[in-house]
Amino acid sequence: MAAGLQGVAMLPHLGIIRAHGAEAAKFLQGQLTQDFALLGLSEARLAAFCTAKGRMTASFIGFKRSHDDVLLVCSRDLLPATLKRLSMFVLRAQVKLSDASDAFEVCGVAGSLSPALPTQPWSAQAEGDASWVRLYPAQGVERALWVAPRAPGVATERPAGPALETATWQWLDVMSGVVTLTQPVVEAFVPQMLNYESIGGVNFKKGCYPGQEVVARSQFRGTLKRRAYLVSCAEALAVGQDVFHDSDAEQACGTVAAAAASPAGEWHAMVSMQTAAAAGGTLTAGQPGGAALTLLPLPYPLLADI
Repeated sequence: MAAGLQGVAMLPHLGIIRAHGAEAAKFLQGQLTQDFALLGLSEARLAAFCTAKGRMTASFIGFKRSHDDVLLVCSRDLLPATLKRLSMFVLRAQVKLSDASDAFEVCGVAGSLSPALPTQPWSAQAEGDASWVRLYPAQGVERALWVAPRAPGVATERPAGPALETATWQWLDVMSGVVTLTQPVVEAFVPQMLNYESIGGVNFKKGCYPGQEVVARSQFRGTLKRRAYLVSCAEALAVGQDVFHDSDAEQACGTVAAAAASPAGEWHAMVSMQTAAAAGGTLTAGQPGGAALTLLPLPYPLLADI
């Protein structure tokens, strides 16, 4: 199956916020859940932007093109509101924030990656003007983001490889177990509800950022009641859809955080739900007695509560 999942996919659903200036990394350090102050040119960061209550309003894959130029790749449907909110905190910081989505091309590359790219997820590597960021694999296929500047009137030379459907790439994203936040689930989760502490999305040693107290308390007091789980379903699933357990027909136990159809037509999703609901019983989507969900193993280990 992996052979048919290799190629280069266009990713029009992703956009880019650019932070440029002498204090770009310092500014992001004070706003996001990951450490940007120590971000090197050969690294990337998975990070969340949270409210004061620790609820995620956006998620990013961030990396440096230079020491004063940071790109944040995020869901395009969240970009305008996220850029506006981030800009409110700039004040006198030496950083300029902008929507750079039209200035860069973003592709997903599956299978045939740059040989210079380290094997660790969230590694980064420059290749000319382009940047590679290694992602979590999916279905046994290595994956990376490829980001390159667009030159006016000049076709961008993309990585070599067969064309891969955007929908297939989005399914691979789901199967990797890493959720990119989108509009239907804004402010629905603290980072741990999407396993961000287990996949490099939270640094518990860095300084303050909006929502830090809530995120830290959830971790260190052992109060994590919800996690994200991978599920399959014979029927279509939608982000924001409620999930029910047969023990409670009145109240949903979880929410679909990301969903996509496989090339074979089956649907898969990452569902953030109560840990007790994953212990056994019947799960359904949309309503009690709705489409049955089957729990699948996560493709990575979860860190134990601290």
